[in-house]
Amino acid sequence: MTQDELVTAGEDLVRARVTLGHSDIVMRPIGLGCMTMSQSYGDADRETSIATIREAIDLGVGMLDTADVYGAADAAFGAPIKGFGHNEELIGEAIVGRRSEVVIATKFAVQMGADGAIGLAGDPAYVVQACDASLRRLRSDHIDLYYCHRQDPTVPIEETVGAMGELVRQGKVRAIGHCELPVDELARAHSTFPLSALQSEYSLWERSIEADGVVDACRAAGITLVPYSPLGRAMLTGQVRRGQVFDSTDYRSVLPRFTGENLDRNAKLVDGLQLFSSRKGASPGQVALAWLLAQPLDVVPIPGTKRVSYLRENTAATEVALSADEVAQLSALFDPEEVRGGRYPDSPADS
Repeated sequence: MTQDELVTAGEDLVRARVTLGHSDIVMRPIGLGCMTMSQSYGDADRETSIATIREAIDLGVGMLDTADVYGAADAAFGAPIKGFGHNEELIGEAIVGRRSEVVIATKFAVQMGADGAIGLAGDPAYVVQACDASLRRLRSDHIDLYYCHRQDPTVPIEETVGAMGELVRQGKVRAIGHCELPVDELARAHSTFPLSALQSEYSLWERSIEADGVVDACRAAGITLVPYSPLGRAMLTGQVRRGQVFDSTDYRSVLPRFTGENLDRNAKLVDGLQLFSSRKGASPGQVALAWLLAQPLDVVPIPGTKRVSYLRENTAATEVALSADEVAQLSALFDPEEVRGGRYPDSPADS
């Protein structure tokens, strides 16, 4: 079933499946981002996180998304760290006895120094080393989808992707992907070994990959797009308040879109989403996810949460059908020119 068909499929949406890129992996088009269980948004209770992962499996959530660095990256922001590999170990514990029921996606390449400095490694030897370490932490004999988290600029992308392809041939990995690649590097990577997925930030309020041609390139190449932060780091759920100040352990405290006047102006955009959602009989977050699912290519958003209640709400977004006119209305509501602030602290602000 194509994404165009999903737009108007009504109740059939809940049973929809997508094939991941050029692989034989078939899944529901909503995943679970697990990063927040280990870092970036305050502390998380281990047992609650494990219960959420297991509930995701019960609900048939398409994919659990993690990375080897999740648990360590808070060091860059001065927050307490749980350790490199923490998130993978958490998932490994949660899926004991249920490995065959879930698709696991993890990533390599980001390294954290003792001082919190971030480095990248993408040489072939490290690719193999990182994969083997992730397999141990995940308690698995294979990884379903293995991403390069960010490309090491000192290593040709052909060497990194070539080593990842070798892992597929060895049976350690079923499919490979990359993250945040521009169109030219995406083409180079895909010509080296077929990519099944590209993970990039994409949502109603972050659409730069449309303007950069990445969405069109994925569609043309048959690469599944996996949007991270599909709910705009909770902004699109309507739960972020005007004037809200985030705790220092919350990653949003350093993001330009969530501070000062930028936050207040962005909240006005969400007012329109809330009105649309109330008329639709859905939550703002469900409508934001449904907008992604209605795009003209295979999309598997991975909203992150630590709570079962939000997990259930997000998963039910597959039951929200949008017409072509409604998709266009939502796109216009979040005109990229109206969103204030850069994605990250070093991004140029739009205000």
